Amino acid sequence: MNSEWIKALSRIEAEATPAVIITVVEERGSTPRNSGAKMIVSQEQQFDTIGGGHLEYKAIKIARQLLTEQQTQPRLERFSLGASLGQCCGGATTLLFEPMNTDIVKITLFGAGHVGRALIPILASLPCKIRWIDAREDEFPETIPEGVEKVVNEFPVDEVEKQPEGSYFIVMTHNHQLDQELSEAILKRNDFKYFGLIGSRTKRNKFIHRLQAKGFSDEQIKRMTCPMGIAAVRGKLPAEIAVSVAGEVIAHYNAGFNTQHKSSSTQQSTKKSANNSAATSVVDRLAI
Repeated sequence: MNSEWIKALSRIEAEATPAVIITVVEERGSTPRNSGAKMIVSQEQQFDTIGGGHLEYKAIKIARQLLTEQQTQPRLERFSLGASLGQCCGGATTLLFEPMNTDIVKITLFGAGHVGRALIPILASLPCKIRWIDAREDEFPETIPEGVEKVVNEFPVDEVEKQPEGSYFIVMTHNHQLDQELSEAILKRNDFKYFGLIGSRTKRNKFIHRLQAKGFSDEQIKRMTCPMGIAAVRGKLPAEIAVSVAGEVIAHYNAGFNTQHKSSSTQQSTKKSANNSAATSVVDRLAI
């Protein structure tokens, strides 16, 4: 038995890479692969096969569309291989698409000080994959929570470009100059979903002036959240600040999930209506 997809699954889970597992769940007549055949598709790679040809091409296209839409719900697709896909097999097959890791938030946190150490355990308990970065190894606790990668780098700014598109960036280092350099590197990328900088309104105003002097536009600067955290939480203890920041992060990614859920529900309703009115359609698209 080909185990390429099993090896890929292990790596994808460890790296929290968004991907879709495609499984042949039903076969009728002559089909390229039997029920149970699987392949895994990410935005950039594919592992194993469900038989090749136009069927596989179509399946990969659907899987990557699900990833682009950040869908979380599994979905069934039924194909008539001869009539719609032009394959000589002439049978019919049903594929199950199972998105994975599409709801995992990737967070990069700079700073292992008091607030960082208070915030990390909270974030680690959420559906997040975290890279925790500081130049000072002795600032990290002995035990790092599961799902958190400790990164010791003498030049933390170098880590900004290594993070994936759509990342959440949280900057709370011990050094204002380093905060400034990190802010510039993050804003230059401009492909993040959230960027929070710890500090007061006074610090924000100073940073705005410096960023403007370096040519950053108002639109870029507006994407920097500073002060960060829930405004109603006014406490200054590390734990209080950590809870406030975590609450803002949760509110931010929940807002995205709600939008996705509504979009998914609308798509499902539209597809069901279309299927009801065209029951003889060669390809039935069902959302489950």
